[in-house]
Amino acid sequence: MGRYDFRPARVQQAAAQLLHTERIAAPPPWYDVVKSIPPPQILVRTQPVQHTGHRKGVRKPSKLFQPQKVTYPEDQLRRTFFTDHPWELARPRVLLEDSGADWRGQEWSSIRRRGGHISGENVVQRQVWLMEQKNLTKDEAYEQARREFYEERLREDVERRVAKEEATSTGAYFGKTMIGIGNDLEDQQFDKFRAWAEKTVTEQEQSRSASSPSRSAVNTDSVVGGTEAFPDPEQVPASPEGALDQTEN
Repeated sequence: MGRYDFRPARVQQAAAQLLHTERIAAPPPWYDVVKSIPPPQILVRTQPVQHTGHRKGVRKPSKLFQPQKVTYPEDQLRRTFFTDHPWELARPRVLLEDSGADWRGQEWSSIRRRGGHISGENVVQRQVWLMEQKNLTKDEAYEQARREFYEERLREDVERRVAKEEATSTGAYFGKTMIGIGNDLEDQQFDKFRAWAEKTVTEQEQSRSASSPSRSAVNTDSVVGGTEAFPDPEQVPASPEGALDQTEN
């Protein structure tokens, strides 16, 4: 059939011929659907709209029909902020919206937005507002937005700490702190290590005592020749001359 295979497009015609020659008893379940909605006859894929100028020899043929990459000015600003503050990505965020268009009507003359906690997105939108409204450079707007972000985050931490102290003074209990939980985990691991060390030392001592040969009782009389082998302290000469005198006598 050459380069293109037209058999999938003619599947309804093939099924009709099989029914006409009685090679199949009943039509397939998809027969009426394909008959009413036949496959398209256009087999050439149209090229998508190019957002950038096309230069010959630059685009590979395998990527000719891929969609263009959509970029926004805020993408580079987000990348810069989260590169400097990677732990901001670990903070939980509430993605619930009231109407689906909460971004409309947001006025970024202040870094704090209505009805939401401050996050890295506040810094990005505040930086864009400063660049467009105050004609600041990207670096100047970033420094100002970041300084306001630090101040707001510090204020939230102080409010949270004060609220916790007030609740604790009235009898509230918030459980153990992260430091207390860490200490408990460290104590558990230390207890496991101590039990393992005691068990290992006991096994080594038992193995050492089982592998050493048994010693028989030693006969003291046969080794030293009885009690007569020990001289009387009064008979021991005090000097070599005394020993010589005893020999001559």
